[in-house]
Amino acid sequence: MPLASDAPDWLRELALAYESGAHGQFVLYGNVSDRFVLDGRLVPLARFLEAQLLGGFQVVFTYDAGNGLAVARGSERLRDWPAFEKLGPLPREPRAALEVVARYLRYRANLRALGRGEEEHVAFLLRGADQWLPGGRAGDFEIAGLASLIRDFASEAPYAELPFASFLIVDNLNDLHPQVAFNPRVARLRIPLPDAARLTAALAQLRLDHPAAFDPQQGDEATAQALTGVSLSALQSLVRQRAHQRRPLQPADFVEVKKSLVEGDSAGLVEFVESRRTLEDYHAPAGLKAWLRQDIALWRAGDTRALPMGYLLCGPVGTGKTYLVECLAGEAGVPVVKLKNFRDRWVGSSEGNLEKIFRLIRALGRCIVFIDEADQTLGRRDSGSGDSGLSGRLYSMIAQEMSDSDNRGRLMWMLASSRPDLIEVDLKRPGRVDVKIPLLPTASGAESAALLDVLLKRFGIAPGVEAMRALDLPTLLTPGAAEALAVKAYRLTRTENLAPIDALARCLDGYQAPVPADVMAFQMHIAIREATDMQFVPAALRRYGEAAS
Repeated sequence: MPLASDAPDWLRELALAYESGAHGQFVLYGNVSDRFVLDGRLVPLARFLEAQLLGGFQVVFTYDAGNGLAVARGSERLRDWPAFEKLGPLPREPRAALEVVARYLRYRANLRALGRGEEEHVAFLLRGADQWLPGGRAGDFEIAGLASLIRDFASEAPYAELPFASFLIVDNLNDLHPQVAFNPRVARLRIPLPDAARLTAALAQLRLDHPAAFDPQQGDEATAQALTGVSLSALQSLVRQRAHQRRPLQPADFVEVKKSLVEGDSAGLVEFVESRRTLEDYHAPAGLKAWLRQDIALWRAGDTRALPMGYLLCGPVGTGKTYLVECLAGEAGVPVVKLKNFRDRWVGSSEGNLEKIFRLIRALGRCIVFIDEADQTLGRRDSGSGDSGLSGRLYSMIAQEMSDSDNRGRLMWMLASSRPDLIEVDLKRPGRVDVKIPLLPTASGAESAALLDVLLKRFGIAPGVEAMRALDLPTLLTPGAAEALAVKAYRLTRTENLAPIDALARCLDGYQAPVPADVMAFQMHIAIREATDMQFVPAALRRYGEAAS
């Protein structure tokens, strides 16, 4: 298998596994639907494999559910097979297609045993194997038969004794039948999204093909760095559209373009959290802000050894956990990827969706991965039989990804929850979540006045902290509750022409906290007990951490 000097790492790993005799069957998953640069063109994966890897193979079969069995190379050799003329049209059904290839391989094995004919290398590319060999179909006799035959290709005579390689191409490993996907005789190779070097090569070619889409003053390397995490297919579509419009790509476009392309590639499983805010916009204790700014400074300096793998933001509802993530993102100047609902009712789909998400965030470079309502999203080690083990499988996948030390300084996990006690202890341990920060309501009337002053300034009706001190301001005021008061006060200034201080006094008359006192006390208790460092907890509120749950 002669490889080009710029062949990707996964292709080199595959060639080594085959040439050494370690494996003859390969499951290729991940970014398999993308395009790949080949001789100045962007081609699909099957074509890329044929050109880069299978040049020395005399016969190459391909199969997919739409086109059936086909012979990509070596059709003239098949005519020497005595059974070929009796086959008629090549079959479209998967079982019949696999049996044709199996019969031909047995024929080649018989020739070898008789010492007749030259050695012949045979390859079999099965595209979209998960469509006809899906996971989660235990007990289906037809599917079990297909899985058994595919497993035989990997490990049984005569197939494993021949110069024969089979390639199963799937988007997500978990979508493929587990007896095939996790067969120990199978090599599993993840194809990543293109890195900056491969984007640069693709951009150079696209610039030649579609010059109207590019600014001659803008270098390809800078563009590639800005678009890391984008597939070549999405990039090619964008460039063609811009060339047709004669509207060159500009640096100002990159953030919006990347957001649009990545969210499209992820099929709505993630969204980018855009933020123009910084920590200056967040009302929090000075010690907390200082800690976060120190971590950001270390991140920018590339001193990754001192960086946490992740944060857990916990506290009562309405304390601004999501808002803090937005401010932190603006301060750090990195993209924030928010996981949306990746759970699906179809067996295996949730795991496949999670694979897609991990594939994307690995390619983005430095980013913050935000998981809101983490106690609901992350799953549990043992969820019983109610969901057929789905939560346990999701938990295992997330735990493994969060503890990957290669991600330190590249991915920052941000979990948010008002019930951190429901998150598995293993997910909150150091090495996955190193810093746990409680976000708490105000501890005094003065703090409530300062918080309200910040929010009322956004409406242009802030009477000032000194003026508010004359009011009977509530304590244990959360940013969410304070914002509701600010909106109500603004409404009164507009509808009844009240002065801001009078409008606020009217809002406080009969005020009732949106969260019951017992619920607030309990959520404060568990948040304080989770805190990594008591410097995050105001002295006046530490007693809540000592109270009975």
